[in-house]
Amino acid sequence: MMKIRIRQLFALSLGFAGLILVTQARAGIDCGPRDRVLARFVEPYHQTQRAIGPAGKDMVMETFVSDLTQSWSITVTTPQGDACLIASGLGLDTLALVLPPQGDPA
Repeated sequence: MMKIRIRQLFALSLGFAGLILVTQARAGIDCGPRDRVLARFVEPYHQTQRAIGPAGKDMVMETFVSDLTQSWSITVTTPQGDACLIASGLGLDTLALVLPPQGDPA
């Protein structure tokens, strides 16, 4: 029951990220060709890609993190190659979660 709610919440948050992407893309805020958007934070803040996954229909979400500057950024990219910076910040702590084996109802 809890796994289903977490998945539903995650799917809902990805849907909201998609709405933000569409709204920002129309307004031209923090959006543009992927290489130009990434150039604003990847090299200057020494961030590297740490996670990637699907976000909504045909979009890709990426997370970039820097151990050096403790900064992070999240982007969403469309199939056309346009990306939007969804969120960024400083002060990141990573966690090592121990997950139950697949198929375990716990």
